[in-house]
Amino acid sequence: MYAIPETGFLRLPQVLNLIPLGKTCWWEGVKTGRFPKPVKLSARCTAWRAEDIRTLISQLAANAPDEDGQTRTGYQNEP
Repeated sequence: MYAIPETGFLRLPQVLNLIPLGKTCWWEGVKTGRFPKPVKLSARCTAWRAEDIRTLISQLAANAPDEDGQTRTGYQNEP
């Protein structure tokens, strides 16, 4: 697993190493606002703030279902 730096930027392959999604699914999530917006470092270089990815992982972990199908917030996931 890739270690997330305290500050800085992560490129898409690094992000997808941490969050197991395909590129198309990731970009759809960015478009809909589910995932953080990227930062353009140059005309052909896109990256995400490490802080934003850390926050996303924390949010995903907080909403992950436990063994009983309950999320940590108390709502049951649909089958």
